[in-house]
Amino acid sequence: MRLPYECETQKEEIKSYQELIDSGLAWQLEGSIGRQAMEYIRLGYCILGKVGHKDYYGNYVPSRFEVKAGTKGSIEYQQETLKELENDET
Repeated sequence: MRLPYECETQKEEIKSYQELIDSGLAWQLEGSIGRQAMEYIRLGYCILGKVGHKDYYGNYVPSRFEVKAGTKGSIEYQQETLKELENDET
């Protein structure tokens, strides 16, 4: 697993954040990592992990299966976001 600061492209960085989210490490590392992970989820670049996790402060971060389809963090939200980005590029 590459850490975000080791990545050369934004695509690599997003993949790195998705790995951190999936493993739960995004919520245990320094605050800036968790905040950026949440930003990528908000933007639809990343989705929540397969299982829920507790963050450093004990707050629960749900899994992608615990949020309503089409809302931030769900697979459907990411797919819709990526579809909109593709349409903007054409």
